[in-house]
Amino acid sequence: MKKLSQLIENLVIQEISGSVEPVIASVESDSRKVEPGFLFVATRGTLNDGHQYIAKAIESGAVAVVCEEIPGDITTNATFIKVENSQKALGQLASRWYDEPGKKLILVGVTGTNGKTTIATLLFELFGHLGYFSGLLSTIENKIGSRIIPSTHTTPDALSLNKLLNEMVEEGCSHCFMEVSSHALEQGRTAGLDFDGAIFTNLTHDHLDYHKEFSAYLKAKKIFFDELKSDAFALVNEDDRNGRIMLQNCKAGKYTYAIQTLGDFNARILENQFTGLNLLIDGKDVWFRLVGQFNAYNLLAIYASAVLLKQEPDEVLAQLSNISSANGRFDIIKSPEGKIAIVDYAHTPDALLNILKTIKDIHQNDGKIITVVGAGGNRDKTKRPEMARIAASMSHQLILTSDNPRYENPEEIINDMKAGLGFQELKSCLAITNREEAIRTALAISTPGDVILIAGKGHETYQDIAGVKHHFDDKELINKLFTRN
Repeated sequence: MKKLSQLIENLVIQEISGSVEPVIASVESDSRKVEPGFLFVATRGTLNDGHQYIAKAIESGAVAVVCEEIPGDITTNATFIKVENSQKALGQLASRWYDEPGKKLILVGVTGTNGKTTIATLLFELFGHLGYFSGLLSTIENKIGSRIIPSTHTTPDALSLNKLLNEMVEEGCSHCFMEVSSHALEQGRTAGLDFDGAIFTNLTHDHLDYHKEFSAYLKAKKIFFDELKSDAFALVNEDDRNGRIMLQNCKAGKYTYAIQTLGDFNARILENQFTGLNLLIDGKDVWFRLVGQFNAYNLLAIYASAVLLKQEPDEVLAQLSNISSANGRFDIIKSPEGKIAIVDYAHTPDALLNILKTIKDIHQNDGKIITVVGAGGNRDKTKRPEMARIAASMSHQLILTSDNPRYENPEEIINDMKAGLGFQELKSCLAITNREEAIRTALAISTPGDVILIAGKGHETYQDIAGVKHHFDDKELINKLFTRN
């Protein structure tokens, strides 16, 4: 328990109505979970406005309310605290409630369109190999050492996030590596955290269903770097034109990594095969288990971050060379007769392009490239035709299918994708709504030496249809079919 006056110390308060002396039993932003003695934070979301539930929260026993507008029609002894942005205030209050766990860890965040999961996960793995007990917050899973905590969002809500960080502190973690999404930044979920490092990967077409415009998406990412402390590090991809924008107004130590241009940390690709990558990193020749130019960038960012965290460069490269990619990222499955299936989470035009470029560069003319891809429902519709166009232009056979349709009609999603195809591409394209049938078809029409890319879902073990998550695992299905055949 904490006094209200202690909890709100760091908030920028516009108005207070009532006493700040009450002892708070807990902090909550969901009115359905409020109990006597709670502090209720009324936040404005994309679907709901917590201000509509202030009366209900007080009825349930809330003794204080943080909000952007103090209601004039509620008679109560509860204290009202008016702030400009209650979402940001929730992040700060959550941090305060859990005794600012971000300050007790070396906390490093990764943001960007692609590469977040791989970089955060491999940093976590690397520091484990280097002898540290660390935590991970990622799209795939959250981890405290070897203990796995299921993940529901790329970045958890502010209260869950600080609760997890507090558990890491209590269990003895020295570091935490986490993905930081644009949604989380805009919604203030990371407010109140004390980051020691921030990594920017790239910025391409995604999440415009939420941000509406690319400039808003860029601005959301930039929040992360604008709020860094002066003794933190900011590491950005110099080869992405948005990297330098992230560093504008940033008070942290500024560093860049690059493959095509000159950065503070550099790499050159010597060899790229399905078995791995041979890179020259800062003059050292190293073989890695990851594949593709996009992973060369990821590996370079991981190396640079570890060095900036004062780890010995040669030891970092030695340990990093033995680590495999994150689950569902360019996972290769080979059939007994020589077919190659690749399962990848690629669900943006840029990610899909990177994967197909990598396959094409390595595969040369050794066989066909067959691509199975869909697009998520109730998400950015503008990327659908672009994804289909990229897949068609770089594949011998394209099969459009269902991803996670959510509450949309799967056939309509496929039709949106078809809008990006020309007449001849439409003639040769197959549209198979049932994802299992689409994957079965791709494997059936393939021959030894062909590469079958199954894109979009990667690590996911479910398919979200009309609000129900049905078990579905691309890798599990492919392994079963390859074994059976």
